[in-house]
Amino acid sequence: MIETEGLTRHFQAGEETVRALTDVTVSVAPGEFVAAMGPSGSGKSTFLNLIGCLDRPTRGRYRLMGEEVEALSADRLAELRSRRIGFVFQSFNLLQRADALANVELPLVYRGLRRGARRDRAAMALAAVGLGDRLRHRPSQLSGGQQQRVAIARAIVGSPDLLLADEPTGALDTRTGLSIVSIVQVLNRAGMGVLMVTHDAEVARFATRVLRFRDGRLVGDERQEAADAAAMLAALPPQDQAA
Repeated sequence: MIETEGLTRHFQAGEETVRALTDVTVSVAPGEFVAAMGPSGSGKSTFLNLIGCLDRPTRGRYRLMGEEVEALSADRLAELRSRRIGFVFQSFNLLQRADALANVELPLVYRGLRRGARRDRAAMALAAVGLGDRLRHRPSQLSGGQQQRVAIARAIVGSPDLLLADEPTGALDTRTGLSIVSIVQVLNRAGMGVLMVTHDAEVARFATRVLRFRDGRLVGDERQEAADAAAMLAALPPQDQAA
């Protein structure tokens, strides 16, 4: 699904060159669950932005499902993001004046789907993340974990091939974060590829592969047996389980 060769992103900050990412070569197969780890400034978020077609490399090659991404026009990149990639961020990025249904259907507006079809697909996506009874709730009426579930529903409503998650549990308590990761694992087991940026080794253990970044370079690539988030959540005392 993802192939990079010498992927590099350098920035000019005054007279200084910031080497955010340098010579990253990696291949990710369809359906993998990959965690990108590293301290702040290690290059993991720059890597995610490049993979998500939110930025262009200074040099190097990037192919998404065989398509040479770095050579695409801005319009084609926007189309690729819309149809192939779903995004989940730490800060949720929900429209505060819109209810859950309207937030989730937003990506489908840009695809030109009619309102009825948008609403049906948005309702199905919310049901898939356990919020079928919260369609008309606004973000202020939802817990942090519920807001992140809305964000996941919005990311998957267009049936993307790849889910990109940037610290999706960073703003949540440990137990609520566990419930979010369990949803991501369900999506992955259904065939969706996942690339998740995290600095937390406890979160990274739910992936089947870990890429480690330091000083803008890929310094580790390890496969592992993923821990089962749903099983860990079910083992918690009832009063401690996440909403």
